Amino acid sequence: MGGKLKKIKKIRIHREGTKTLIWSAVILAVIAVVLSEVFVSRLPFILFLIVFGIIYCIALNFYRCPIRYFGQEDTEKLVVAPADGHVVVIEEVEENEYFHDRRLMISIFMSLWNVHANWFPVDGKVISVKHQNGKWHKAWLPKASEENERADTLIETPDGERILCRQIAGAVARRIVTYAKEDEECYIDEHLGFIKLGSRVDVFLPLGTEVCVKMKQATVGDQTVIAKLQ
Repeated sequence: MGGKLKKIKKIRIHREGTKTLIWSAVILAVIAVVLSEVFVSRLPFILFLIVFGIIYCIALNFYRCPIRYFGQEDTEKLVVAPADGHVVVIEEVEENEYFHDRRLMISIFMSLWNVHANWFPVDGKVISVKHQNGKWHKAWLPKASEENERADTLIETPDGERILCRQIAGAVARRIVTYAKEDEECYIDEHLGFIKLGSRVDVFLPLGTEVCVKMKQATVGDQTVIAKLQ
């Protein structure tokens, strides 16, 4: 029992969802009171509680934000998962916007049921942060990385390697929040941002990087090592 309570205490509601959840709860409570007063039958009131109670619980689950710490002191060469989800892409790609050469891309798709907070994948310094409007293809499609609305955070590690972390909006997710600021130092365990509803995060790494995950593997943000830099 004590272990379960300790685990619950490590989960909080993300600040991106606080206002939404509070106002939703107030509105639902008002509607429930009105239904209970207007209708003689209790059926509309009960149906309302069941349907919207489930929807509210889904929203509550979506905005949960576990308190996590990577736990390893030596993170110099490690790249950790920036998001909860499943690996949907591991491939070499031509990256012509920032690097103008070939890069290893690892992509993680987040479903509606995943935690949607994003973490920095490496320690280092933020070189640039850029938001670009675009389309809303389904996030797992290959063209989503280039054509969808996205936010790019370019990071330089202490060894001088440059890593690109790309938050991508999907067909449903249409709001990307990025906390990264240019010229600031960043660390594993810190939040990079948040994406509302199902979406995807791409990480672009130098060729020769050791891949530590496989296709369809589940990842835990700020916990799963996805690669090791050379």
